[in-house]
Amino acid sequence: MGTTATELRTLAEYVTHHAAHTPAQPVTWFEDEVLDYGALDRRVDELARALIGAGIRPGERVAVLSTPRPEFLVTLLAAMRVGAVWVGLNPRYTYRELAHVVGDCEPSLLLSLAAFEDRNYTEDTARLLADFPSVRAAYRLDAGPTAGPLTSSGCLLEHAVATDDNEYAARCAAVQPDDAAVIVYTSGSSGAPKGAMLAHEGLVYAFRTEAEVLDIDRPRVPCNLPINHIACIGDICGTTLVAGGMVAFLERFSAQELLDRIEELQLTSLLHVPTVLQLVAAQEDFADRNLSCLRAVVWGGAPLPAETLAAYRALGVRLMTVYGMTETSASITWTDPTATDEVLATTVGRPDPDMDVRIVTDDGHDALPGESGEIWVRHRCLMKGYFRRPEATHAAFTPAGYFRTGDVAELRPDGNLRLVGRRTEMYKSGGYNIYPREIELALEEHPAVTIAAVIGVPDPVFTEVGAAFVVLHPRADLDSDTLRKWLRNRLANYKVPKRITFLDALPLLPVGKVDKQALRALPLPTTILETGVQNGSRNGGH
Repeated sequence: MGTTATELRTLAEYVTHHAAHTPAQPVTWFEDEVLDYGALDRRVDELARALIGAGIRPGERVAVLSTPRPEFLVTLLAAMRVGAVWVGLNPRYTYRELAHVVGDCEPSLLLSLAAFEDRNYTEDTARLLADFPSVRAAYRLDAGPTAGPLTSSGCLLEHAVATDDNEYAARCAAVQPDDAAVIVYTSGSSGAPKGAMLAHEGLVYAFRTEAEVLDIDRPRVPCNLPINHIACIGDICGTTLVAGGMVAFLERFSAQELLDRIEELQLTSLLHVPTVLQLVAAQEDFADRNLSCLRAVVWGGAPLPAETLAAYRALGVRLMTVYGMTETSASITWTDPTATDEVLATTVGRPDPDMDVRIVTDDGHDALPGESGEIWVRHRCLMKGYFRRPEATHAAFTPAGYFRTGDVAELRPDGNLRLVGRRTEMYKSGGYNIYPREIELALEEHPAVTIAAVIGVPDPVFTEVGAAFVVLHPRADLDSDTLRKWLRNRLANYKVPKRITFLDALPLLPVGKVDKQALRALPLPTTILETGVQNGSRNGGH
C-alpha cells in the first residue's frame, strides 16, 4: 500500500502527509459533520501551537476526558506533534478512577468535555484541580463558554498566536521515535491500573503493520470505543489514518445504530471485540441489510462463536482475528486471509514474523507443539515500561527483554496459536487448572445461547468451581440440565460449571468486554445450581 511504504516518525506526520497529497479526503465523520485531512491538519497545527504557548514542555502529560469524537483525535495528534505525552480519561470513570489516573500520571494540562449525557464534569474538574496541584490549567474540550473551572477552548487556542514559527518547527523536529507518545492505563484486573508508556515507533509499527495486513485503500471504520483504550487509539484511529481512511465516531454503542451506519456511510471495516460483533449480528434485520460495502471484519480479545462467525462469513468479507495487548502496542498474531472457520474459531493465528515470540512452560523450556506455556514476546514496539513503576516494569520483562504476556497458549502443528486462557482468570477446581474461555466457547456453540461468561467461585469441597452466566436468544427455551448435558459432550466433566445462571444481559465494560468483576458481585446460591427465569425458560437443578 503506497501510503505506508515510507515509515514516518509519528502518527501526526501521516496526517500531514495525507493533508499535502489528498487534502479533501474525508478523515472523520461525527453527527453528520465531515472533516477532511486538510482541515484536520490545520486544527492539529493550531492546538499544537497552543500547547507550546500554554507552557507544555516535551514529556509533560496532557490528560483528555472525552467520548470518541474528532476533538479527541485533534488533542492526540497535537500532543504527538510537539512531544507531549497524551493520556486518555474515560468519561464513565467514577471520580475515584479519574483521581487514580490523574494522581499517577500528574498531567500539566486537563482538557475535558463540560458534560455528557446526564453527567456534568465541572465538579469533577474542580476536585481534580484541588486535589492534584500538578494540573496547572483545565480547558473545555468542546465548543462553548467557560464552565466552572473549565476555561473555554477559545482561550486555550489564543495561546497559538504567541508561538514563534521557529520555536514550533524546532519542537516538532525534536520529537524522537523512541519518545513516549501516550500512556494507556491497563484494565487493572490484577490490582490498580498501571500506565503503559507507548513510544512513537512502536505505535507507528503497529499502525503500518495492521494497515498493510488488511490492505484496504482508504478504509472507512466506525469507532465507539473509549478513547483510553489501545484499540481506539491504535487498531481503529491509528491504522485508519495511516491508510488515509475515515473514522466514523459514535459516542455510544448501539448495535442497531452501528448496523444503520454501515449502510449509510458505506463503512468498509469492523474492528471490535467479539461481544459487540455478536450483538450486531444478533439484530433481527442483520440478514436483510445491504452490507456489500464491508470488506473486513476483525476482532480480538476472544474468539467469535460459530454462529456469529457464520453470519459474517455469509457476507463474503475478509475475516481476521488478532491477538495483542496494550503493552505490546501491536498485534502479536493474526490469522491468514484464507483461514478456515475452524482456525478462526479456535486460534489467534500465526505470530508476526517480525516479532520474537516464544511459548514458555512453567519449568522454563520452549513448549513443543501441543504443549501449553506462557507467551513471551520481544520487539521494538513493546512499551517503554509502566509509568513510574520500576518494580512492575522489572517483573513484566525477563532479563533477556521478553515481555511476559500472562496469556497461556499452545502452538499447533499448522503454526497457529491456540489461546488457553489468562493466568489471572484461571481457577483451580479439584486440582485441575481451568481456563474460562474454553467453557464459554462451548456454551456459545449452543444454538440457543447468545453469549456466556464463566468465572471461578469459592467452593468448600473443590476449592473453586465454575459459575456460568448465560444469555439466550429471544424466545429461546433452555434449562440448566439440558445445557449441562450439552457441555458434557464437549468438555471433561471437571470443566462443566457447577452453577448456571440465566441473565437477560451480561454487564459490559466501556470497551465492550464482559465485566467479570460485576459478575462476581452478583449473589450466588448456596445450592449447586441457581434457578431463575429468562425468556420464559425454567432452570432446574440437581
